[in-house]
Amino acid sequence: MSKLRSISRRVNSIRTLEGGGFPVRRPFPIQGQMQFDPFLLLDHFGPVEWEPGEAIGAPNHPHRGFQAVTYLLQGGNLHLDSHGGGGALGPGDVQWMTAGSGLIHSELPSDEILANGGVMEGFQLWVNLPQSHKLIPPEYQELKADKVPVHRFEKGLVKVIAGTAFGLTSPVKTVTPIGYLHLLLTPGGKAQLPVIEGHNAMIYLAHGQARLGEALISEGEMVAFGQKGDWVELINPGLDELSLLLLSGQPLNEPIYRHGPFVMNSPEEIAQAFEDYRSGKMGRIGS
Repeated sequence: MSKLRSISRRVNSIRTLEGGGFPVRRPFPIQGQMQFDPFLLLDHFGPVEWEPGEAIGAPNHPHRGFQAVTYLLQGGNLHLDSHGGGGALGPGDVQWMTAGSGLIHSELPSDEILANGGVMEGFQLWVNLPQSHKLIPPEYQELKADKVPVHRFEKGLVKVIAGTAFGLTSPVKTVTPIGYLHLLLTPGGKAQLPVIEGHNAMIYLAHGQARLGEALISEGEMVAFGQKGDWVELINPGLDELSLLLLSGQPLNEPIYRHGPFVMNSPEEIAQAFEDYRSGKMGRIGS
């Protein structure tokens, strides 16, 4: 029998700087909410308007043991990695990068944004890899905006970035079951979003207001749900468009050791990651 999920926790995101100094809102990891199994990090970068020559990104940096997912809303950026992956992202595009055994990654503003300025906004999500897949070969998946499945209904739409919803399945291949939905609702709109029973699930409100039962959720808040139930219901009670992410996934329930750009299952594996990085085993961009 279908059951509505209940709220288990609410978290206010913090504002911080990332990469070369671009502003982000971060609901986790922060003090008291270090991860949301199987998710390790969620950053909402921007919206920020850059003047010509001002735009910054995240120059060469290593990763190992997880997947980094970039979903761009506004602007343009260029991703490159030491295994030959990467590409240019525009509004609505998704990059699903599996760091696996390790690589060097670069995320920079597009030439157009750098030269002419403009607004940049989007999300970066880190998805943990299970212990059995920590050292799989790096892989790059690109999902262009026109290939993202979209479910439309009265006063809103849902983009299926990963997983299956409303009979639509994203082309993105995930290592473990993941749901990544982007909901847009005009004022007065209402939506019921599916969640797999037993999977962890949360929403992050990027813009506007949302009502979940009696709870009024504000911009920048994350709401975590209990594991029982297979759907959540949201209403836009405000005067502006609501924009939120629904993230869900099968929990890994494994030990997590993280240090900067490396996420492994033991301190020894972290030490090995640093050694492999220093010795050049993760390659270099342009090599």
